[in-house]
Amino acid sequence: MVSYWLDFVLLALASFRLTRLLVYDKITAFLRKPFHKEITEIVPDGTVEEFIEIKGTGIRKWIGELLSCHWCTGIWSAAILYGGWVLFPQIGLPVVMILAIAGLASFLETVLSRIMDE
Repeated sequence: MVSYWLDFVLLALASFRLTRLLVYDKITAFLRKPFHKEITEIVPDGTVEEFIEIKGTGIRKWIGELLSCHWCTGIWSAAILYGGWVLFPQIGLPVVMILAIAGLASFLETVLSRIMDE
C-alpha cells in the first residue's frame, strides 16, 4: 500500500513539473510560439502587463488553448506520464523520477525564497 502512495506522489510531482515546463517556462517558449502571440501593454498607471493571444483556428487554436491553461495541460501531462509509467516502465520511470525531483526542488525553492523574503 505504501508503494501506491509513493507512486502517486512521484507522478503528482512529475506532472506538476511537466505542466509548468510546458505552460510557463522560457525554455519551452519555442513550443508555444506557433500557437501564442505575446502582447505587452503599458496601462495608464505605467505598469507593464503581458498577456497572450491564441493564434489560428481549429486544431491550432485548440493546442494554443491547451498550452495556455495549466489545468488543461496538467490533465494531459498526468495521463502521458502515467501511461509511460505503466506501459514503458524502463523509459517512464526515469522520466517521472527526473521530473519529480525537479518538481520538488522548484516547490522547495519557492517556499524557501518566500520565507527568506519575510
